[in-house]
Amino acid sequence: MPKHTYELSVAWTGNAGSGTSAYDAYSRDHLVRVAHKRAIEASSDPAFRGDSTRHNPEEFFVASLSSCHMLWYLHLCATNGVIVNAYVDDAVGTMQEERSGSGRFIDVLLRPKVTIGAGSDAALAARLHEEAHRFCFIANSVNCPVRCEPSIEVSTP
Repeated sequence: MPKHTYELSVAWTGNAGSGTSAYDAYSRDHLVRVAHKRAIEASSDPAFRGDSTRHNPEEFFVASLSSCHMLWYLHLCATNGVIVNAYVDDAVGTMQEERSGSGRFIDVLLRPKVTIGAGSDAALAARLHEEAHRFCFIANSVNCPVRCEPSIEVSTP
């Protein structure tokens, strides 16, 4: 079976002059770099002394699940004759902190709002979300539940 490798670099940019000499002595800012692409400015969640103007790993996690589901869904619609005109997912992930300071995601909810073309099969469009979920590389790789509550709207001609 084919294997795919994804390489990137994460570089800490938050040394305020004294490194990690104290918990509050450094910024959590960092850059995520992938060759030949723009760098993404990232930090930790503001609850963990991060910069609220930058993306954080928890957001990346939820975005990865949402994006993977969407891409599979669009593929399945294209190959099954369902015309998608618009797709927006207002996804939400819930992380639970433990007393030790660690944490884990306990749930991710995808809420795609899909607009399909007049004449497309709305029932099939809804079912294809289940198939997309089964194929999603990212959802197949995580240990928390990933739920999907889609809504389908048919465009008027």
